[in-house]
Amino acid sequence: MWLGKFLDLTEDIPQRIKDKISKRLERKRLTPLEFTILESIFNSERVSGYDLIHNLNKHFAGTWKARSGTIYPILSKLKYKGFLYSEEKKSPIGPKVKLYFLTEAGEEIIKTKVNKNFRAQLKFMENFLIELSSIYIQSFPAERKEEITTEVQNILRNTLGAVVNAIPLSATRKIHCPNCNLEIERDDSRFCSNCGAELRSRSNNSH
Repeated sequence: MWLGKFLDLTEDIPQRIKDKISKRLERKRLTPLEFTILESIFNSERVSGYDLIHNLNKHFAGTWKARSGTIYPILSKLKYKGFLYSEEKKSPIGPKVKLYFLTEAGEEIIKTKVNKNFRAQLKFMENFLIELSSIYIQSFPAERKEEITTEVQNILRNTLGAVVNAIPLSATRKIHCPNCNLEIERDDSRFCSNCGAELRSRSNNSH
């Protein structure tokens, strides 16, 4: 989850993005859970509600349980506000599946807020890990503290190593042509190089 605060939508966001979402915002901020949902969809590029819930439960690692009764109303709210849109796609194994995408406004908010707060959020997590580890070590008898401290240090090294290794070497992300499903590098192209179909326009599909 995005840590520590609500995300103020009146700061840092380009005016053209504010103009697209302002009429539908009862409050000018996103909750940490709403922002985390947008982040998860951003990293997935397109995702069904079922897969989003699975991704969120993996993200929270048992500390919180994402359920359909909580997530689907939030998706509807984010869609209404102009951060998401959805399309129904035929499933090869069953009925049509509704897939969620970020609109241009949704992508811009994610990029802007993460860019501005990245180092502060890392420091937040560093402080949290230190405090959590200290309390965990102190919960053991004195004669085991040295052993547990070494264990915790090894766990943290492995965890940070896993984080570094999980970061993709290439930041290139893909989109799919809505007509022929060709995977295309995400750039400023408006038309599919294979079939010529117009690629989805986030600004025209915000609701």
